[in-house]
Amino acid sequence: MRFVFLAAAQTLWICMVSAQELAPRAYVITPSQLNVVTVTWSFYDGTINYNGSLPVSGAVGTYQVPSLTYYRSFSMFGRSANAVASLPYGRGTFEGTVTGAGLRLYRSGLLDSVYRLSVNLMGGRAMPIPEFSRWKQKTLLGVSVKVVPPTGQYDPTKLINWGTNRWSFKPELGYSRRFRALVLDSYAGVWFFTSNSDFWSRNVYYSGTRTQSQSPIGAFEGHLSYDIKPRLWISLDGNYWFGGETSIGGVKNSLSKESNSRLGGTFSMPITKHQSIKVSYSNGTYIRFGGNYQNVSAAWQYSWIGKLR
Repeated sequence: MRFVFLAAAQTLWICMVSAQELAPRAYVITPSQLNVVTVTWSFYDGTINYNGSLPVSGAVGTYQVPSLTYYRSFSMFGRSANAVASLPYGRGTFEGTVTGAGLRLYRSGLLDSVYRLSVNLMGGRAMPIPEFSRWKQKTLLGVSVKVVPPTGQYDPTKLINWGTNRWSFKPELGYSRRFRALVLDSYAGVWFFTSNSDFWSRNVYYSGTRTQSQSPIGAFEGHLSYDIKPRLWISLDGNYWFGGETSIGGVKNSLSKESNSRLGGTFSMPITKHQSIKVSYSNGTYIRFGGNYQNVSAAWQYSWIGKLR
């Protein structure tokens, strides 16, 4: 019975690490040579829907994920561009009842790091501060690619890990349009995954190695935000993602196919010239398979223009 629950929990974690974030204003232009350091604390709590694929009831997950992120804007072929690197750490518990037996598991460790490169294609050339201060946004179109290398904590003898032991890639197209104080954002992207060639292997259950793979996940995201005053804004956030069937040794689990959506809101306000805070909340609106979490995040940002120091 413990094996059944562990298998369920691992499937849940795959859903969580590839889960679709809500990121308002991800393609909005910033002046060149802007540096931003962000410290974020995120809390996830909710039920887990296995869509009848396993005899598990009362399944819940609770996680805390602090992270450190660095953002840098620059010019690429005369267009505004930026690069982001993020290092998250997680700790949390899985709980549930499997055919009448209650189980509780705890894990802590580094998650896979995340890297993103974004380039504006239309409406946002690279600009220094003096020019940027006179610029007014209209329509923006940009592209980005997110890369998640297998840098997180991973032990193939254990089924539950914070790292995934595989590479993930997400190319995305982003659109942003300003209507006076309103900003409309919409993104479309696809997650691609390499295989985990050492999935839950070399232990008392499986002496050899096994390969786990996952189908691509399509993702759509939309935001409507409102400027209360400069650097003070609120937004309504939503997304939808689908696909992502998992398989082990080439045998697919059709019940693991995702068709999920989330809805939430974000509030951002300045503290000083260089500092700001951001608070967000989101919850699952429709979860076919995976974690139906409430998520609360709080972030502190420090920004400056110029060379690294």
